[in-house]
Amino acid sequence: MFRLNKLTDYALVVMQYVAGHPEEPLHTARSLAAATLLPVPTVVKLLKELQDHGLLVSYRGVKGGYAPSRPPSQITVAQIVEAIEGSIGFTECATAPGRCTLEGKCRVQDNSHIIGRTLQRALGNIKLSDLTAELAEEARPPRKSNLVTSITMSPGRVQ
Repeated sequence: MFRLNKLTDYALVVMQYVAGHPEEPLHTARSLAAATLLPVPTVVKLLKELQDHGLLVSYRGVKGGYAPSRPPSQITVAQIVEAIEGSIGFTECATAPGRCTLEGKCRVQDNSHIIGRTLQRALGNIKLSDLTAELAEEARPPRKSNLVTSITMSPGRVQ
């Protein structure tokens, strides 16, 4: 199963809330925690990471808080995921070369890079503004396999 860690999930929740409430120009850690039902320390940690990666800006002072660094239509899900997780990839060898003892001998490695790039593109095409609306899945004919439709396998190559 391919999963995001909890902090990444929570970062998406926080960013979606900020983007979905433009009538509130600034959001505090406490107000975001209350609105999203997340613990304040977790929200504080997320806000710092999201700010460090240029997705949020902070304003100091009594009336300070956090706001998106740019319009939600210019922030991608991939950027949010990368802010918390690091590089997007399917396997460790695709994101951190040299850390796997099977690197260079594993037949999955080349395909893992292709799958990782496909994941990156897919998440890069989803904007934060899309998370405030309900996404519609493309109408597709029923599939007979569990392969992602944008990846086709044929002997000797992957497209």
